[in-house]
Amino acid sequence: MCEPDMPTDAVFEPYVYDPSLLSRAQCMGDACAVCHTKWPRPRRVLGELPDGAHVYGCDECAGIIGLQPVTAGEPLMAAR
Repeated sequence: MCEPDMPTDAVFEPYVYDPSLLSRAQCMGDACAVCHTKWPRPRRVLGELPDGAHVYGCDECAGIIGLQPVTAGEPLMAAR
């Protein structure tokens, strides 16, 4: 039997973006939250705003920021 790649207790911890640091298009999901690309419209969910609305990004930026599941209880680290 095959073993799963991820632990069974892995959960996705959404990153909460500060809307004051994003443009209106980024807050509305019409532009990538990382590179501001508007076309093609970003489809990957990168996180959310404090009100629960999703923040989107392009596939390339999602890969760059290392969008991966985080194991529950494991600290989330980010570089700026």
